[in-house]
Amino acid sequence: MSGRRIHILGASGTGCSTLGRALADRLGSQAFDIDDFYWRPSDPPFRDKRPIRARLALMEEMFLPRADWLLSGSCAGWGDAIVPRLTHVVFLTMPSGMRLARLRRRERRRFGNAIDPGGPRAEAFRSFLDWAMSYDDPVFTGRSRHLHEAWLAELDCPVIRLDAAQPVERLAEQALAALDPAPAGA
Repeated sequence: MSGRRIHILGASGTGCSTLGRALADRLGSQAFDIDDFYWRPSDPPFRDKRPIRARLALMEEMFLPRADWLLSGSCAGWGDAIVPRLTHVVFLTMPSGMRLARLRRRERRRFGNAIDPGGPRAEAFRSFLDWAMSYDDPVFTGRSRHLHEAWLAELDCPVIRLDAAQPVERLAEQALAALDPAPAGA
């Protein structure tokens, strides 16, 4: 199967989904987000996980057989069936303070005053931030830098590491350059 099947991952708040959409636009491909497969639709969102088999079946139905796609989010620990299809992985990193600021802005855009103290989503927001900020803790057993680094070390495809503190346009340029490196002397 020729084409590009690119997985973009990193800590919550590094901009995986944003970069996925930007690269899909530039490559004439389609971007997908793990959250759309991992979570069942609910109100409030992100409460009910799909079983792993159901996630993979839905991904298989929606995009996995295609020659080209971008997938943002993390499937480390449950998505091993996807790994042989990957042609590239982009790993985004960013200092935790910058990620925290991004996450606060993003959640305020999504839920407005509902995340303010006493708001209906305040407790869920605090729990989410605690989870997201545990990413760099080496003993955290959830989605973590340690888990991602171990997963990345096992991959056979190229891993492109990018500093997500840069604007998305610059990240997209760097990713594209790494996907299609110019021949020496060109």
